[in-house]
Parts: sequence; structure tokens; C-alpha cells
Amino acid sequence: MAGERDLRTLLRHMTPQQQPGTFVFCSFADDDLPTGLAPIATFREVEGLSAIVTLDEAQRAGVPYQFESGLITLTIHSSLDAVSFLAAVSVVLADAGIPCNAVSAFHHDHLFVPRDMTQRALGLLVAAAAASTDTPGQN
Repeated sequence: MAGERDLRTLLRHMTPQQQPGTFVFCSFADDDLPTGLAPIATFREVEGLSAIVTLDEAQRAGVPYQFESGLITLTIHSSLDAVSFLAAVSVVLADAGIPCNAVSAFHHDHLFVPRDMTQRALGLLVAAAAASTDTPGQN
């Protein structure tokens, strides 16, 4: 099934959901993950391997980390070449002063926001989706 490309449809049906847990970002210069880490995402950069792991895993492994965050998944299957979806979502959060690190995966977009701002971000995104709903008589 192909992902959705239409911005109005994406915003209307994004159905943001908070995922359980606290997530952190780590970096490993040697590109090797320490034992005990099972990242939900990795990315190779010139400086090393970036990994997103649960806070509990990072603490157990004794690795340095940054950005304790909540994870909000936008559950609509967005196309990887959809235009302006993450930009529109980012504006909603930026206007409220909420930092956001977005990760696009094959099916969904995932937003990492400061842990103490996760509920507020979720509420804003739910409201943005509701505001994007067509009024009666429109397609």
C-alpha cells in the first residue's frame, strides 16, 4: 500500500499517539553499539553512529546520552515523498515553543519532543488534526 501524499488528508488523519517510555539520543564514535542497547533507530554520521534508545537502556549500559524525550507517532501511513507534512506539524509545535526531532520511517513519522512537553505537544497535534477536518459539504 502506497503512503498518503495529500497534505490535507495527512493532517486530518495523522492521529498522533504517544508511545510508552522515555527515549534518548546517543552517539558512538567507533560505530559499535555497546551490549544491551536495542535502538529503535540508528543513523551513521561522519562523527559516528547516532542511536535512539530508551532511557533505561542507556542508563543500564552506562552510556552518555542527551535529550530525554517522549515519542509521538503520527499513525497515518505517509508517503516518503509527501510534501510539507512534517513542516506543517513542526510549525504547530514551534509556535508553542516545543522543540521537535522528527524521524521518518517507511510507514509513519515519529516526533521526539522533550519529555515534560509530550502531553502538551500531543494535545496540540490532536487539535491541529481536528482543525483540519473538512466542514460539512466539503471534500
